[in-house]
Amino acid sequence: MVDLSPELVTILMFGGLLLLIATGYPLAFILIGLGMGTGLLLYGTAVFELFRLRSYGILASFIFMAVPLFVFMGAMVEKSGVAEKLYSALYVWMAGFRGGLAVASVLLGTILAACVGVIAASVVTIGLLSIPAMLRRGYDKSLAAGAVCAGGSLGILIPPSIMLIIYGPTAGLSVGKLFMAAFPAGLLLSLLYVVYLSIRCFFQPRLAPPLPKEEYSLPMSVKVRMLGTSLLPTVILILSVLGAIYFGVASPTEAAGVGALASTLLAAAYRNLSFHVLQETLLTTLRTTCMVMLIGLGAAAFTSVFSRAGGVDVVTNAILAVPFGRWGSFAIIMAIVFILGMFIDWIGIIFVVVPMVSPMATDLGFDPLWFAMMIILNLQMSFITPPFAYAIFFLKGIASEDWGLETEDIIRGIVPYVGLIIVALLLCIAFPDILLWLPAHMVT
Repeated sequence: MVDLSPELVTILMFGGLLLLIATGYPLAFILIGLGMGTGLLLYGTAVFELFRLRSYGILASFIFMAVPLFVFMGAMVEKSGVAEKLYSALYVWMAGFRGGLAVASVLLGTILAACVGVIAASVVTIGLLSIPAMLRRGYDKSLAAGAVCAGGSLGILIPPSIMLIIYGPTAGLSVGKLFMAAFPAGLLLSLLYVVYLSIRCFFQPRLAPPLPKEEYSLPMSVKVRMLGTSLLPTVILILSVLGAIYFGVASPTEAAGVGALASTLLAAAYRNLSFHVLQETLLTTLRTTCMVMLIGLGAAAFTSVFSRAGGVDVVTNAILAVPFGRWGSFAIIMAIVFILGMFIDWIGIIFVVVPMVSPMATDLGFDPLWFAMMIILNLQMSFITPPFAYAIFFLKGIASEDWGLETEDIIRGIVPYVGLIIVALLLCIAFPDILLWLPAHMVT
């Protein structure tokens, strides 16, 4: 065993983390390797007992049981066919406005976000439905791609989001309160996106040419029926989950079970439930859950050694010592999360960074729930900021050759949305009740 100072351990572990991430090796194995190697170096075989205790805590967590249930719910909703019906309804309602199809993409993303909880399903579904429709009608490729990536990324923010389910127990916060705080945050972002698209398309109509009136000129009764038959089942599904949590009827894990059942019934109602669909949904659930748990176990190995060696105290003291008081420390934390989001999977950031910075909220005099939501809002940028940008890769992955959509087009399209997320962060700093009002009125 070797005696190393906490400062040296901090440099070695985080330096090694950044270096190995640059190699492209899977994050879970990097965390396990660094935690195991450093632990054996510092504590010998006693580190195995430390890993066992931390790993058992994750695997036995009741709240983590909600992860596979919400992933199942999202995957089943994706395959139910409700998204296609919703987009058709939004199309005939929004097509008459400048930029209406781009706005419809964001609105579809907002609605799906409250059903799917994961970004992959949202971006892929919205992209396949809306990109061809927009490009055929002369929409600017960057405008179309940006709307899809931004709208689809709301799936990881608006509850039920697996990000919130993981963040809660990691930071020692109520997942139900995170759900209620994230809901207005997601709606704020959606509103900013819609306002941006409407203003830009008004002043630059060439980006979104008007559609022929015959494409959307339908009797009002038909439009209302299309919207009602597609939106009502979705609203019922959302309320069955979020309503149960808000009114204290069920815990997030219990509500997740209700959501999984309701999404299956929704798929059956739309006549899209089959053995093949069930099999694909279960496989998606298994893959996603295993990925989350593996990274969680790797992070447990990393953070347990890092914390025991005194590395957390080193990081905390360094952040608390920066100039400009608590807002200076807050700005440093936000900058660290933003930069890490460009290179590291969000799951790794939550499991590794959040346990270190969450206790600082109280030290700095911030409301822990508000502080958590600011980090979660910040992480929205990680999905659209290269090089590690999920939304960009998901959209590029489904883009067919006839779309003519290049990665450069997508990046140009998402740049304004990074600025809009920053605007949302500033608004939540100026008006913290945007995030705190709804959780304060929960029935517990």
